[in-house]
Amino acid sequence: MNFKTLFTSVVLTAFVIVSCNQKKVPKEDKIIKITNNTENVETPEGMIWVASKTFLMGAKNDDRFAMAREKPAHKVAVDGFFIDSHEVTNKQFKEFVDETKYVTVAERQIDWNVIKNDLPPGTPKPADSVLQPGSLIFNKHTKGVVSMDNYGQWWVWKIGANWKQPEGPGSSIDGNDNYPVVHIAQEDALAYCKWSNRRLPTEAEWESAAQGKFEDNIYSWGNKYEDLNTNANTWQGKFPTENVTEDRFEYISPVKSYPANSIGLYDMAGNVWEITADLFNVNYYQTIDPTVVSNNPKGADKSYTPSNPYQTEYVMKGGSFLCHESYCASFRISARMGMEPNSGSDHIGFRTVATRNMLVK
Repeated sequence: MNFKTLFTSVVLTAFVIVSCNQKKVPKEDKIIKITNNTENVETPEGMIWVASKTFLMGAKNDDRFAMAREKPAHKVAVDGFFIDSHEVTNKQFKEFVDETKYVTVAERQIDWNVIKNDLPPGTPKPADSVLQPGSLIFNKHTKGVVSMDNYGQWWVWKIGANWKQPEGPGSSIDGNDNYPVVHIAQEDALAYCKWSNRRLPTEAEWESAAQGKFEDNIYSWGNKYEDLNTNANTWQGKFPTENVTEDRFEYISPVKSYPANSIGLYDMAGNVWEITADLFNVNYYQTIDPTVVSNNPKGADKSYTPSNPYQTEYVMKGGSFLCHESYCASFRISARMGMEPNSGSDHIGFRTVATRNMLVK
């Protein structure tokens, strides 16, 4: 999601804060040293082995929802790795916070002198009453929209919203241990990775995992759009005003609520977007020679989003409970969207990967 576009198209005071952070986000080391040999390496609890393979990355020819930033499709070879069988849950993230006393980006005090550097020159400072810790939540009371290009019609900046209070003050994750943790900025995900001796997947690794045993699927379950509602938590009805819940859940759902893909991975489509390690560049695929197989690609060297030129963005994958065919249709394996590293929302989470060299002492 382009949060800076939300800033310029809605109201200054609501969006400025979404960009908040006190320091630069460290760029994760993406040097890949992976092997397909799992000998003498025990599969970590809660993870699945993704065997090395060559597959077709990007939009498939018969994908009616394909977007320009997903083209052209190109062959990539990705070595084997372990990946979480589901998105990191509230319970798992709480264990990390309890042990480390980590404070997420959404919980931190805001420094205007820091965040203004990522905004258009001359952006006025909002009132101090607005510059308070918080995050974006989906507006469940949207009655109508004027333009689908105006994200602000269905997003609300909520002071006090964070991973422990996903809908703001008064809300709680009590009883929701098995729900994906949300309101996570990339810095938060990287901190969790460091604690757990894991890392974020590259976009190519994520697509390899979503493909499972296959090489050119459109969806994580196969190629039939008609099977969407039985395989993923997305939006049915009219987005964003009516969700008829044909898939059983109106909003976020517990992990493993839908069938796993062919290798045992859950929620590789829908529920919450998943953060990756790659920079988001709308033109990146157009720089790739589709006649050459790319080995363990690490993504673009530079972030580029025309509508958000002042901010570095990273790729997120998989779509969320808000995805609908009339809007983003991002429940497809090839779907990709940019995410600012210093902000989160109630439909963005993550999962981690581990490689053999990370596990061998």
